[in-house]
Amino acid sequence: MAQWRVAIVGAGKIGQMIATLLRRSPNYVPLLIDADEGNLKRAKALGLDTRRADASDIPALTRVLRGHDAVLSAAPFFLTPAIAETAKTAGAHYFDLTEDVAATRAVRELAEGAATAFMPQCGLAPGYVGIAGADLARGFDKLDTLSLRVGALPLYPTNALKYNLTWSTDGLINEYCNPCEVIEGGQRMMAAPLENLETITHDGVDYECFNTSGGLGTLSETLEGHARRVSYRTIRYPGHRDIVKLLLKDLGLENRRDLMRDIFETALPRTDQDVVLVFITATGWIDGELRERTFLTKSRPVEIDGRLWSAIQVTTAAGICGAMDLMRQGQLPRKGFVRQEEVALADFLATEFGALYGAGKVARLDAAA
Repeated sequence: MAQWRVAIVGAGKIGQMIATLLRRSPNYVPLLIDADEGNLKRAKALGLDTRRADASDIPALTRVLRGHDAVLSAAPFFLTPAIAETAKTAGAHYFDLTEDVAATRAVRELAEGAATAFMPQCGLAPGYVGIAGADLARGFDKLDTLSLRVGALPLYPTNALKYNLTWSTDGLINEYCNPCEVIEGGQRMMAAPLENLETITHDGVDYECFNTSGGLGTLSETLEGHARRVSYRTIRYPGHRDIVKLLLKDLGLENRRDLMRDIFETALPRTDQDVVLVFITATGWIDGELRERTFLTKSRPVEIDGRLWSAIQVTTAAGICGAMDLMRQGQLPRKGFVRQEEVALADFLATEFGALYGAGKVARLDAAA
């Protein structure tokens, strides 16, 4: 099977992780694309191939993307429609990490009648959590509830929010401000973000969970009429939700997202010392008996080629790379819109990228190995 040439648009932390994983594989030749010279310089220092191009300049980006088998967007969500349109024009398969509902809708429209595949929301949540959630749901004769809870958290929280930036700040604010898709009473509907606060405990540590936008992906469509209740909630350390709600609701910063972004990026340092927790619970009937099943993974930073990469970088990049690998192998449709729940969990974990999830243990992947 021939190598795939892969263009990765966005050379930030996640884009660099994607390119690093693909470079290690004999099946891919990755190219990182960005307009930011700082990002490109850092990528070059890692030995990655780069090209300067502006994602908002569709004609210029199209020229760069031609001849590539796949385009992976690791750019901000507001660039998603332009990058997807460019991938379609260039005749490449398209994958992205967006959690933004409107951006996903735009990708879906572009997928209609396309000669290549369009698979958005391929990261951690949405992405891997949808694959795992759908797999858990399929184990029931009749599904009643499915609760997906995911968090990327600092290992050593020190501030009042008990949080450090590990992901896109714009994406984080979107999740906290935008309406959330849920299923209640078997019907899809919208719920308010930051609501439905609950507490869970794992390994002796208490966490809180609350509604955030975008994490369900297309699961709400797939399971409508097949489950009584389906929800997605973000995991944080206790007390985080109340402070965020004070800032966004009481002080009105939900209407000043630019200011909220400045506050977060000024006050919250970034960290690579993180943990990603995926906690999925389903209830339903098996052989006439009401049963409950839980799926859990806990991922920590991973050492690759002598460098430590954060858990959120690895799990997000593994999600999009694993989905693309299954398409390369012919295990997913190569035309039109592709949903995460079309991926079999066992097949995903069997890819060289899905294997990074493992049992949540730290992996060591040295170049000399």
